[in-house]
Amino acid sequence: MVQQVTSGIKISVETTFEGTFYKNYKVHFAFGYRVSIENQSKDSVQLASRYWTILDALNNVETVEGDGVIGQQPVLGPGASHTYSSGCLLTSPFGAMQGHYNMINLNTQDDFKVFIPSFKLSAPYALN
Repeated sequence: MVQQVTSGIKISVETTFEGTFYKNYKVHFAFGYRVSIENQSKDSVQLASRYWTILDALNNVETVEGDGVIGQQPVLGPGASHTYSSGCLLTSPFGAMQGHYNMINLNTQDDFKVFIPSFKLSAPYALN
């Protein structure tokens, strides 16, 4: 698990390897990740949007951005948390993800970024 705190918002990420499959005559490696967002600040906040950079061992880079997470824009009061699971496909057994969430402080209406720590994606059978 990796963790990082930005502006009182704690991000924790756990990853899993889900398996391999063929798509368009290429092998793909499926990874899952579970993100927990915990508001350790004194203000209520809302997650407005996300931005991810996904890298694999073959130097392929994918950028993903959009509103909220899995169709939600959760509001977190002080001490509250939100956990969700998602996943990605790579064309190699190793990779990494990193990014940030764009948040709104609902008390001040200020926008701010919360950084998602870089985390590794690796197929366990590919490790020595």
